[in-house]
Amino acid sequence: MERNTTAYVGLDVHKDSITVAYAIDTGDVELLGKTGVTKTEIDHLCRRLKSKARSVRFVYEAGPCGYDLHRELVEKGFDCMVCTPSLIPKKPGERVKTDRRDAIKLTRAFRAGDLTAVPVPTVEDEAFRDLARAWATAKDDLRQARQRLKSFLLSHGVRYTGCADWGPSHRRWVSQLSFANHWQRLAFEEHRHTIEDRLAQCARLEMSLREAVVSWRFYPAVLGLQAMEACSSPQPWECLQNSVI
Repeated sequence: MERNTTAYVGLDVHKDSITVAYAIDTGDVELLGKTGVTKTEIDHLCRRLKSKARSVRFVYEAGPCGYDLHRELVEKGFDCMVCTPSLIPKKPGERVKTDRRDAIKLTRAFRAGDLTAVPVPTVEDEAFRDLARAWATAKDDLRQARQRLKSFLLSHGVRYTGCADWGPSHRRWVSQLSFANHWQRLAFEEHRHTIEDRLAQCARLEMSLREAVVSWRFYPAVLGLQAMEACSSPQPWECLQNSVI
């Protein structure tokens, strides 16, 4: 190992494996092979790379595997970048993708300084974002459940004469509906129960968000966004979704 050498390491990360390529300073990019994702396997990989250069720098693409690998490598004292996949340089006509090619391409782009890092959230920020995303997903599920019930009613010629906006009058009308056929009645009740379940889920998650946000470090920013949205939106809490997702 020469003095002051740097190893640039590209990681193509998947659920059960990581394909590794590296380059020492301006030398050729070499494929190190595949490794697992357990702590023991990551430790072994780090020891192998530390034997090749004085400084080791890692990069991998932001994706479904999250930021745990980044935090683990940083905790070990390594420099690690999580890059934006959409901004990775790509040659015209380059369509073939393999784990090996991706790892090698990452290494080359990383060494050339052509990658754009994504901000890595703290554990607390990521946890709050997960809660906010669960709430947003529940809201979307509620919207879809209501649309399915509307489609069901329309297919059977049942129409609401007023504004079907799920206000008090509309909900009262839905609760009074009934079908003569037993199977249709079962289907209708399941649609109704799904909506009630999603409403309860949204209420639970919104309550959890309201309790959690007061201790979140971005709470002052949330208050500012709510104040801005209050002038134009009847539900200023909706702006929280845009601020953390």
